[in-house]
Amino acid sequence: MNVGIIGSGTMGSGIAQVAATAGCQVKLYDTNQAALDKAKVALEKILNRLIEKGRIDAGEKNKIQSNISYVNTLKDLSDSNLTIEAIIENLDIKKKVFSELETYVSDKCIIASNTSSLSIASIAASLQKPERCIGIHFFNPAPLMKLVEVIPAIQTSKEVLDKSVQIISDWKKVVAVAKDTPGFIVNRVARPFYGEALRIYEEGIADFATIDYAMKTIGKFRMGPFELMDFIGNDVNYTVTETVFTAFYFDPRYKPSFTQKRFAEAGYLGRKSGKGYYDYSENATKPSPVKDEVLAEKIFDRVLVMLINEAADALFLNIASAQDIDNAMTKGVNYPKGLLAWADEKGIDWCVSELDALYNDYHEDRYRCSPLLRKMNREHKTFF
Repeated sequence: MNVGIIGSGTMGSGIAQVAATAGCQVKLYDTNQAALDKAKVALEKILNRLIEKGRIDAGEKNKIQSNISYVNTLKDLSDSNLTIEAIIENLDIKKKVFSELETYVSDKCIIASNTSSLSIASIAASLQKPERCIGIHFFNPAPLMKLVEVIPAIQTSKEVLDKSVQIISDWKKVVAVAKDTPGFIVNRVARPFYGEALRIYEEGIADFATIDYAMKTIGKFRMGPFELMDFIGNDVNYTVTETVFTAFYFDPRYKPSFTQKRFAEAGYLGRKSGKGYYDYSENATKPSPVKDEVLAEKIFDRVLVMLINEAADALFLNIASAQDIDNAMTKGVNYPKGLLAWADEKGIDWCVSELDALYNDYHEDRYRCSPLLRKMNREHKTFF
């Protein structure tokens, strides 16, 4: 199978590695020759590390490398059966690239976007054959992260959806099919992990270190929300939140935080700038959390129930199946459990009473309980 990848940045290069490892003939395209050279050098290092760890041998390394060629004109992708675009998150630029690409590839070629937030329907509208367009959203780093969200637009044919799911499954990825709505599954459902943690801090309930401690100790999350925002970059994380908030017609559930906005404006972006919610300079000491188990439990419960509510609402609105939602959160962002399975474990009645208590305290729409949770509680049902 011939695969064309548009964009040789970290994501594009990672997808190229995944496809080449699966035995596809890959052409990695970029207008910038220096970027292509950098991608080639980076792949060499990655494959050498895999040899050191015993994951692959020298023969496999050579095979993967020989499966990838580096090209700098779109016309070079003309023999592709599938193309995946992984360039800047700008709708106009993506549309322009797709319109040109369509003049070179065959009518049977699937044209996919790796966008994490833009409308697939809008991107598809730039094509003469919009039914061939689909979202295929990998997570960074693509070779390591198991999840891929596959997002059909309203124009996408069933044949293209089925074929895309089969291809990505053959690449040994876990596929979650999602409706073409803002944030798809992961970037939508994960918003409260950051937003509610920021809200707890703003209310003076706990500091960054204590909130992170609660989520890691009680919840067994690999990283706390503030550590993770520093890892992602406060500018990037804030922009995703703002995009989802705007796309959902300013639904208060996705309201961005002034704290995060000010940190981004101050240049406190996290690890990449040396300072974020924590100081990453050489001699800095990390602040100690308040190890109060009652407080930690309270913080964890509040963030968890907001995550569960978001996952339940995604199911209620048919964004994805219950299994795909839980797979998305465990395989896409390494949550210790699927949120809907967690809801079953905690009890649907617990979820409803926790959310109602928050709503009674604040009277904000942010804390409205999903109609699905309420209905399931009345009918004594569980998700699984």
